[in-house]
Amino acid sequence: MKVIDVHAHVFEALKGFNGKGEMVALGGGMGRWATGEECRMIPPGLGDDAFTYETCLKVMDENAVDKAVLLQGNYYGFQNEYVKKAVEAHPDRFVGAGIYDPLSLFAEKLYDRVTFDFGFKILKFECSSGCGLTSVHGPFSLRDVFMPVADKCEANGQVLVLDLGSPGMESFQPEAVREIAATHPSLKIVICHLLAPQLGDREPLKKALDTLAADNIWFDLAAVPFNVNPETFPYPTGLAFISDAKAIAGADKLMWGTDIPSVLWYDSYANLRDYLLESDVLTESEKKQVFYETALSVFPFN
Repeated sequence: MKVIDVHAHVFEALKGFNGKGEMVALGGGMGRWATGEECRMIPPGLGDDAFTYETCLKVMDENAVDKAVLLQGNYYGFQNEYVKKAVEAHPDRFVGAGIYDPLSLFAEKLYDRVTFDFGFKILKFECSSGCGLTSVHGPFSLRDVFMPVADKCEANGQVLVLDLGSPGMESFQPEAVREIAATHPSLKIVICHLLAPQLGDREPLKKALDTLAADNIWFDLAAVPFNVNPETFPYPTGLAFISDAKAIAGADKLMWGTDIPSVLWYDSYANLRDYLLESDVLTESEKKQVFYETALSVFPFN
């Protein structure tokens, strides 16, 4: 079966930033936020202070993954030029997303830069209170900020990818996203991490999925296993979340992804694929959709 990972990251240097300030690379896969908090960023053997696109390709090849969508976020830092370089080097394997801060003073200029100079046909924004835009700027209305972004994305044929964080976060605003989707019916919107439910979030997840079930909204399944920590393979709660999403939104609205590299501290790439591939949550035809076909129809692969 062909496989696309719709949520991967590459970076030539750790330069993350969020409400904890900027990140300093410490070597050995470790980083330190300005608050002094240290955390593991890159698993052993995959890089000292970078996760290069060559290393990403090696991991993909070792696990029979055909293609990947390279997303960006605050956690590793904005990497527009490096992601562009990765896509140019391997256009048959990668498609990349651009990123900028839509709340910055020069947001309009930055949009034009990532869209027209870099040529990104996907834009991705992490809104989460944990490491995203609300961590940096405090609470804001996703409707007010992203409605004009959606105007531009729809006009320029771009896919809009949003990380809303987890249920309970101030960034978790599914009603706003549904309004954006309804106002822009030709705009493709992808929600990261299946809305990042944690243990105990099954009912809030079902409510949010019901709100977001729409023709032009899809969900990636990246980090579903990580977010049900401390559960281990084969992640029964994560599979229950995916089963709920299939019932509410449809299997054709789901796309498999991992969120590498940081999740590889928690489990192997193979397990992050096989927990779903080997389960009976999806039929064989649905697995082909979730692991490959839907991604080809949503994202602008060459």
